[in-house]
Amino acid sequence: MLTGSSTPDTTAHTPPAPRTAVQLLRQEADFRRVYLSQLVSLGGDWFAMIPLLALLQELTGAPLWGALVLAADTLVIAALSPYAGVVVDRVDRRRLMILCDLLSAAFIATLFLVRDESTAWIALIALGGVAGVKAFYGPAASAALPNLVPKQDLLTANALNGGAWGVMLAVGASLGALLASAVGTYWCFALDVVTFCLSAALVQRVQKPCGDRRPARTRSRVRDDLRETAEFARTDRRIIALVLAKPGTALGNGVLALFPALGAAVFHVGAVGVGLLYAARGVGALIGPVLGRRLLSGREDRIRLLVLASTLTFGLAYAGFSAATWFPLAVLLVVTAHIGGSMNSTLSSFALQSATPDRIRGRVLSADFMFSTLSLGASQLVAGGLTITMNAQHAALCIAAIVITYGVLWWTLADSLRQTNPSPAK
Repeated sequence: MLTGSSTPDTTAHTPPAPRTAVQLLRQEADFRRVYLSQLVSLGGDWFAMIPLLALLQELTGAPLWGALVLAADTLVIAALSPYAGVVVDRVDRRRLMILCDLLSAAFIATLFLVRDESTAWIALIALGGVAGVKAFYGPAASAALPNLVPKQDLLTANALNGGAWGVMLAVGASLGALLASAVGTYWCFALDVVTFCLSAALVQRVQKPCGDRRPARTRSRVRDDLRETAEFARTDRRIIALVLAKPGTALGNGVLALFPALGAAVFHVGAVGVGLLYAARGVGALIGPVLGRRLLSGREDRIRLLVLASTLTFGLAYAGFSAATWFPLAVLLVVTAHIGGSMNSTLSSFALQSATPDRIRGRVLSADFMFSTLSLGASQLVAGGLTITMNAQHAALCIAAIVITYGVLWWTLADSLRQTNPSPAK
């Protein structure tokens, strides 16, 4: 005769349920500090960027310097990303983030010297410096995330980080223009300096290690570290597929450069309407990570399908946008496009963090950052080139077609994700 229950006890093997975003922020103090640090520094970035572009236009009477500043933001990050990844894997990530915040504050402070056309070059140096710092800070914060939250909460943490970017884009871009008109452009620069210092203070309070504390291995040359990263990617095809996921939607972001032309020639909405289109991008970036978390939660075998769906959503929405003439519909389509774009970013980041061991995670995420940034820069150049030979609507349609084509090609090349769940590597 058997005693006790005949049903096997599987409770001990049941993984903990993921916490909600509110629970995660309330219960994980170190993650909350890093999250808030990114929130305030992102807000400061947007408070300063929009007024700076307006100031450069006012001082020089031409869009050249503003365009150079935006280009520097993209190209400097892309150039430094491979080396940034090596640094992120070699040093204390918490201290690196603090140093990055303080250096960013110093670079932004030099914007107080931009007073006339002869000093416009200072803005290029300042924003190029901030971009260089971002090349280190972004991968460091992303690589530290699996060290700050349990595996079951990693997707929620990524959704929160993606949502933070969307909130600060929608709110910061709007408030930056309002603050500049209310208190002056240079007060916006001062606010950005304060936010970077506050961000550094928050990260300083983090107690958990932001990386593996095993004894450091013998330092090798940067070239050897990069070769090790490439070898790791070749042994796990998921890594290559995931690193190539973000460029799908990044290649479509050149449409953003067409917003002013479309606002004037098609929608007839002026500067306020163009601002609403950029704010719509932020709204979509806020919704996408939340939706991605819901769709993926507990079903990590869906990664490949959801990345394809998010990429096609982005491309199809902008294809519709290129034909829209009713402004409210155009705003809705921009929101929809960036729901797809931010979902793509959140899901691919989560999968990369889960599939990459700590010792190499910074380099892999830096490569991911580099490819997406290069794709963004290429898209901006393509958008500018297309406007030479066609109107802005046709240019937007061509860019949307590039995204759709890329998504289909990525789907055929990403078979390694079909039946494979990302699992944390040690």
